[in-house]
Amino acid sequence: MSNLVNQKRLAASILGCGVNRVWFDPARATDVEGAISRDDLRTLVTEGVIKAKPKTGVSRGRWRERRAKRSYGHRKGPGKRRGAAGARRPSKTQWIQRIRAIRKTMRALRDEGQIDPHLYRILYRKASGGQFRSVAHVKSQVEILRGKAK
Repeated sequence: MSNLVNQKRLAASILGCGVNRVWFDPARATDVEGAISRDDLRTLVTEGVIKAKPKTGVSRGRWRERRAKRSYGHRKGPGKRRGAAGARRPSKTQWIQRIRAIRKTMRALRDEGQIDPHLYRILYRKASGGQFRSVAHVKSQVEILRGKAK
């Protein structure tokens, strides 16, 4: 096959892609070699002798594999960690997760009738003030307060 650098460059310009994506049909190499003007190359493009190869993307397969392993705790050891614990999972995010769970539990207790609206309001304000560590802590406090009420 002879030197087709100019044809490749012109074809790339016509197809609107890079030089590396231009494909010539090997069976019609002589026709491509004879095409010296843009018009000649355009006719070869319409005939399908010259085509643009599809763009190559970055595969997500390796990422999916890594994510699947991380979902059950692999690849998360000290050697993989960059940044402090507070940077990896900020305290505000932890707080949001905790307070939402606590408030959801307290609503459920109120709707079930285990606590009255007045006690719910008191507990709600205490939760906002950060008095409860967890849902279990709230439930234990409710048991204690209900015991005092009797």
